[in-house]
Amino acid sequence: MYGIAIREPGGPQVLEWIEQPDPEPGTGEVVLDVVAAGVNRADVMQRQGNYPPPPGASQLPGLECSGRVSAVGPGVSGWHVGDEACALLAGGGYAEKVAVPAAQLLPVPDGVSLVDAGGLPEVACTVWSNVVLAAGLRSGQTLLVHGGSGGIGTHAIQVGKALGATVLATAGHDDRLQVCRDLGADAALDYHGDLVELVKEATDGHGADVILDHIGARNLDANLDSLATGGRMVIIGLMGGAKGEINLAKMLTRRLSVAATSLRGRPTDGPDGKGSIVAAVRSDLWPMVSSGRVRPIVHERIPVQEAARAHELMDDGGVVGKILLTVREG
Repeated sequence: MYGIAIREPGGPQVLEWIEQPDPEPGTGEVVLDVVAAGVNRADVMQRQGNYPPPPGASQLPGLECSGRVSAVGPGVSGWHVGDEACALLAGGGYAEKVAVPAAQLLPVPDGVSLVDAGGLPEVACTVWSNVVLAAGLRSGQTLLVHGGSGGIGTHAIQVGKALGATVLATAGHDDRLQVCRDLGADAALDYHGDLVELVKEATDGHGADVILDHIGARNLDANLDSLATGGRMVIIGLMGGAKGEINLAKMLTRRLSVAATSLRGRPTDGPDGKGSIVAAVRSDLWPMVSSGRVRPIVHERIPVQEAARAHELMDDGGVVGKILLTVREG
């Protein structure tokens, strides 16, 4: 097969479409003939040398894909050669074929093309595991989503609304603020402003019950001050730094909680493993997607051989939703 390899850490030009060994399904695994793969910020970090794959994972980038089952390993039930699926991966999506644990496969939701399904598993599992499973967002509560026009953000806005929450979303330009409103955000907040005051104004002083944050240290104080009493913040990225100080007295008196989670390095099995997250997404989130309440937002579809151009777009910023790399016809 062929796949996109990273020649050395660096810019988009280090991505190369070269021949790779064909994957074989191990116990509990299937092989997918890839139709499309989603491009994520983690792929950019891996290309730069800042986010190596977990032990045993493919060295090729790509944390999600869609395709057709072409081989089934021992111990797999419920999946057969020819089935269409999308998959959460630890790596390897930028390729013609990929081996994946069957527990990390999802059926293609009704109303979603096989190509566009390639950009769903990573955002769906990230948003559901953090906003719902970790932070416990419920109907009637308020969710603050940072980076509302990005891949995670566009998905989180829709999930929050589908759950019956009031949704606030941040973005930095008028066109991206409008994207957030068009997706259902009750208030779109310019992150160049005073976040705490903007959240207070949008919530009549209540604050956000749940915050989904990918910035980290730079937003830490403002996020804590923006939480309602009993509020929960989940940090899923460190674009604004990894180290900051927390006023524990503020957290104690207002019963605040902060969690930091990652998805890629988790095992497949276990109560907090990828398999359990995928199962929850399939049972609880996929009906929202099939009904059209949550839909994939695709910025552009680019042939996988042009992965460098996709990464240039990511580096330049301004991507709304997901970029998809197309490998074969859907």
